[in-house]
Amino acid sequence: MTEIEDESPDGPGSPHPGQIGATAIARHLRTLPMGPGVYRMIDAAGAVLYVGKARSLRKRVAAYTKPAGLSIRILRMVRQVVSVEVITTHTEAEALLLEANLIKKLQPPFNVLLKDDKSFPYILVARDHDFPRITKHRGARNIPGDYFGPFASTGAVNTMLNALARAFPLRNCSDSEFAARTRPCLQYQIKRCRAPCVQRISAADYGRLVDEARDFLQGRDRGILDGWQQRMQAASEALDFETAADLRDRIRALAHITQKQDINLAEIGDADVIGLHAEGGLVCVQVFFFRAGQNFGNRAYFPAHAREAETSEVLDAFIGQFYAAREPARLVLISHPVENAALIEEALTRHAGRKIELHQPQRGAKRDLIEYAVTNARDALRRRLAETSTQLKLLEGVADLFGLEAPPERIEVYDNSHIMGRHAIGAMIVAGPEGLRKNAYRKFNIKGDEVEPGDDYGMMKQVLTRRFQRLLKEDADREEGDWPDLLLIDGGKGQLGAVLEVMRELGVDDVPVVGIAKGPDRNAGREQFFLPGREPFMLEPRHPVLFFLQRLRDEAHRFAIGTHRAKRAKDQIRSPLDEISGIGAARKKALLLHFGSAKAVAQAGLVDLEAVPGVSHAMAQRIYDHFNGG
Repeated sequence: MTEIEDESPDGPGSPHPGQIGATAIARHLRTLPMGPGVYRMIDAAGAVLYVGKARSLRKRVAAYTKPAGLSIRILRMVRQVVSVEVITTHTEAEALLLEANLIKKLQPPFNVLLKDDKSFPYILVARDHDFPRITKHRGARNIPGDYFGPFASTGAVNTMLNALARAFPLRNCSDSEFAARTRPCLQYQIKRCRAPCVQRISAADYGRLVDEARDFLQGRDRGILDGWQQRMQAASEALDFETAADLRDRIRALAHITQKQDINLAEIGDADVIGLHAEGGLVCVQVFFFRAGQNFGNRAYFPAHAREAETSEVLDAFIGQFYAAREPARLVLISHPVENAALIEEALTRHAGRKIELHQPQRGAKRDLIEYAVTNARDALRRRLAETSTQLKLLEGVADLFGLEAPPERIEVYDNSHIMGRHAIGAMIVAGPEGLRKNAYRKFNIKGDEVEPGDDYGMMKQVLTRRFQRLLKEDADREEGDWPDLLLIDGGKGQLGAVLEVMRELGVDDVPVVGIAKGPDRNAGREQFFLPGREPFMLEPRHPVLFFLQRLRDEAHRFAIGTHRAKRAKDQIRSPLDEISGIGAARKKALLLHFGSAKAVAQAGLVDLEAVPGVSHAMAQRIYDHFNGG
């Protein structure tokens, strides 16, 4: 790939006088290649407005200089363009993959955006132990073993693991727990594990259990059931009723798994089913995951897009961004046609390293799956529309209550959490017309050298100072949508005063601030509201806006408490070894395995430290000096 920069004499991104919009774009055409690639439209501030792909960069970018063929949304974008940057690629499919990655990274405001980018969990059957474990896994696949999924949610994978434990009683404990056991744990007592940790099962028999679990997760359950039924019959005839009863229970558990699926079509095999429904200017995309003919769950997405965007454009963009960092199933079923179907199929095949089929079924079982996904998308979208309507009414009520000029688009709620001043943190949550925006939540580790322990006012001042100093630095013109329309502070007159002092010092005088404090008995429903220049007031106990503000305050409190507990737990398990420069996870593990404890490491001699695998003479000297004042 080759990146071609703007050749403006004033440097990249610098507009020529009078050359804005279509004129600025036309200036770049002579330097653009005819081959495939990705282009970025840049505004005067250097921000990326739009990212697109092209079979011919020159021809595609030239289309933006002809207003007659452009939508209103794209015309608005073109008017802001001062520069064009391009990256050439070898093929159009490569350009499609690069476009999706750049959109996910840069989040250009004029592209269709997939905001929810959480990773999916898998089931891992490990191969790094004589008695492999079966467990949930999320993240990089750096543990040797077989990965089965993806599952749509943690709940879906936990449900499957619980069911599998009844049919395939494999261990799920960590290797350290396994090595430390001297007697069977509760999982053995409830018949969810065969207790290989204390040799209650041979390695050969355990290995057969592992192989059966892999076969089932790969869709070969029929052979497993036939084998179990034959073994159960043989055990019964041999009067080994305990073995026969165990096999009977496992057969029932396996049948329960296969029968529990809402849709369970063996002929589908591995497939991702993508159903889209558009209504009220919004779009919902439901993705169902089928692996080995089993439903591994579904997830709803609500891509951000312009109201006039066509369904094919939204689905095209969704597929590219959704699979940018994920591996597709061999078959991807879609509910609506997309303009670049062949190109998307080629790009997915290139991305996965194996043949991927993109198909819009018209009849049969596959069409039934699509209709099922679309029905779920429609229901989810209507729930979202109903919630949004209610949310807008509540925001209008907030505006009336606090005298705002318009319903707030972004409310930021702040709270602190600590115990006697220790492990202090500040927390910020964000809400708007779409509800809670959890990807915008922020936590602030309180810097103890700047605040007295337990000084709630000082903590609040530090948090707000850091928050607004960053806003003033990164978005002084308030163009990014990150400035709040309302600050809601958990606290009364004192906290409000601390925040107002910060705002005055920073020169921010147009962001409304409200304090919310519980009444004299700290009972919910008797909250008092504090605003600058007004007497504190209360709302009727059943006022809907009161319930809404209570939920926001409680969510901020929940987030603050959770963050504080996580920090406290992390500090409690810190080791003295963490304070030594150059001691990472691998060396720390090696030292603890060799000596048994951090205390023993501190008492060790230089020669003993050098005997630890991975510890050089220089590192041993550093460790010794750390504990012995060298």
